[in-house]
Amino acid sequence: MAKNKSNLTEEQTNERRDFLKKSALVGLAAVLNPVTNFATENKLVDLEKENNSNSETKSQTITLLITTDIHSQLNTHDEFFWENNQAVYKKRGGMAVLKTMIDHFRKENPNNTILYDGGDFFHGHAVASLTEGEALIPIFNKLGYDLMLPGNWEVVYKKKKMLYDMGHANAAKICANMWHKTTDEDNNQLVYQPYWVKYIGGVKIGIIGYTDHLIPKRQSPAYSEGLRFEHADVNVAKYIKHLKETEGCAVVLIACHMGLAQQVGLANNPAVQGADFILGADTHERVREPIQAKYTKVVECGAFGSFLGKLDLVIKDGKLESSKYQLLDVDPAKYPADKSVQTLVDKAIEPFKQNLQRVIGTSKTPLVRYFVMETPMDNLITDAIMWKFKPDIALSNGFRFCQPLAVDPKTGVATITKEFLWNMLPVNSEAKTGIVTGKQLNDWLEKELQNAFAKDPSKRFGGWFVRFNGMEVNFTIGNENGKRLNWVKVAGQPLDLTKEYSIIACEREGDPDDTLCRVEKVKDPKRLSMLLHDVIEEYLKANSPVAPKLESRSTATDEPITLLTQLRGTTYEFR
Repeated sequence: MAKNKSNLTEEQTNERRDFLKKSALVGLAAVLNPVTNFATENKLVDLEKENNSNSETKSQTITLLITTDIHSQLNTHDEFFWENNQAVYKKRGGMAVLKTMIDHFRKENPNNTILYDGGDFFHGHAVASLTEGEALIPIFNKLGYDLMLPGNWEVVYKKKKMLYDMGHANAAKICANMWHKTTDEDNNQLVYQPYWVKYIGGVKIGIIGYTDHLIPKRQSPAYSEGLRFEHADVNVAKYIKHLKETEGCAVVLIACHMGLAQQVGLANNPAVQGADFILGADTHERVREPIQAKYTKVVECGAFGSFLGKLDLVIKDGKLESSKYQLLDVDPAKYPADKSVQTLVDKAIEPFKQNLQRVIGTSKTPLVRYFVMETPMDNLITDAIMWKFKPDIALSNGFRFCQPLAVDPKTGVATITKEFLWNMLPVNSEAKTGIVTGKQLNDWLEKELQNAFAKDPSKRFGGWFVRFNGMEVNFTIGNENGKRLNWVKVAGQPLDLTKEYSIIACEREGDPDDTLCRVEKVKDPKRLSMLLHDVIEEYLKANSPVAPKLESRSTATDEPITLLTQLRGTTYEFR
C-alpha cells in the first residue's frame, strides 16, 4: 500500500485528498442530519473550501458595547451638552431606551459582541438607595451584560450588600485590586476574579479589571470596611503578560474605574505596555476620540445611561489590525423604549412613586453639576445650609453624580421633585458643625486643590473641587502643590489665619468625630440632628422659585469658571 501510494501522480494524490475530504464532510452531515442529499454535500464542501481559503486572511470584527456610571438612572432625563461655549439640554438615557439601542447593535454583529458596564450602576437614584440596589438587579440582568466592574459607589451599602447585588447580577465580575481583609480564610484573597477571557470571533480577548484604589478615602470610610485596595500598577504588568503569553489573547484590555486623569496617567505607565485599550470610568467624561498616551489608548463613555460606547476591534491573522471607537447618544427619538424593560422599571419605582413625584420646589435656572470648580446645583445645597444654620461657611463635597434638571420652556421653571433631590444627594446624611481656624481652612483648601488638580494624575483624589457658600477663593491650577491659593475671603473679608470660623457640612459615616468634609481636627464637632434632605426641602418651600447660578465663588487665573474637565495636557474636550 505504501509503495502504491508513493507511486501516485501529484494529480492523483490531490484527487484522493479531495475525495477523502468530501467523504468525511458528507459522513458528518449524515450523522448530524440523516436526511441529506447531494446539494447538502456540495454546500458543506463549498463551506469547507471557503473556510480553508479565508482562515489566514479573513478579518473578524469584535464589538464592545460599553456603559458606565449609570448611577441607577432608570428613565429618560435631561442631559447637558456644551456647544458653542454654552449649555444645551437634550433628552437622553433611560434603561428601556438603552436596551433597544444595545439590541440594535448586537444584531449588527450578533456572534461577536460583548456588553460591559464599568461600575457605579447600583447607586445614585432613590429606588437604588431605598432598596440598597436590589431593585436594580432584574433591570441589569434584562439588559444582558456579559461583564461588569465594581465602581467606587458599589460599596455604599457596605461589603455584604455589594457582594449580594453584584452576586445576583448575571454578568461575570472582575477586579484585580480589591481584596478581602476580614477572616483568616478570606484575608488577602481577591474579592472577584482579576480578569476575564472570552473566546470570540476566533480569538481570545482578555480584560483585566481595576476599581479606584482610593475608595476608603473618597467614600465614607465605613462603606468599605472589610475590603483592601491597591493601585493598578501593583499587578497589571503581571496580568498583561499572563494573558498574552499563557492565555494567548489577541487583544488585552484594561477595564478601569479610576477617573480619566488617573487612567491617562496609567496609560503613560510602563506597567501597561502590551495593553491595547483602557476602558475608563468614574469622572463621567465623554471621550469621543481615543486619547493616545505613551503605552496605550484611553476611552471613557459618559454617565447616567446617556451614552453608549462602541469599540470595534478588527482582528486579522489572529492579531488586532485596527479599531474604531464611537460615543453614541442614547437618544429616545432614535431608539424607542423596550416595553419589557420599561415594565421592570415601572415595577421598581411603583412602591415609591407617590412620594418621589412630590414637588418640593422650583428653580428659574437649570440645576447642573458638570463644572469642575463651582456648580449651580451645589450652590443650591450650600445656600440651603447657610439659610438654615447661618454658619460662617457651608460646605459640599465635590460630587459628580446627578444628571441636570433643565428649565421647562413652557413654564419658565425647573420642577424639583423628591426624586431629583435623591439624585442630587443619594446619601441622606446628617448636618454637622465644627470650628476651624483660618490656617486650617487655608491648608485644607490647598489640599483639596491638590486632590483635584495634581500634576501627577496618580495623586488626584477623585471628585471635583469642593463647593461652598460664605467664601470666595482664587487660585492658579498650574502652580505647584501648596502654592495654588492666591487669596481667600470669608464674608467679603480676607481670610484671617488666626481667627476661628464655624463650618457646616454633612457627616460621613466612619470618619473620626473631629473630621468634617475632610477637614481634620475641627473644634467642638456637633451633629445637628437634621438630615440634609430636610434642610433642602425647608429651603425650597420658603424660597421657591430659586435661581442658583455660577457666582465666582471659585475662580482660577488660568481656567474659565466653566471648566468642564480636570484633564490637562491633551486635546480632549468635554462636550
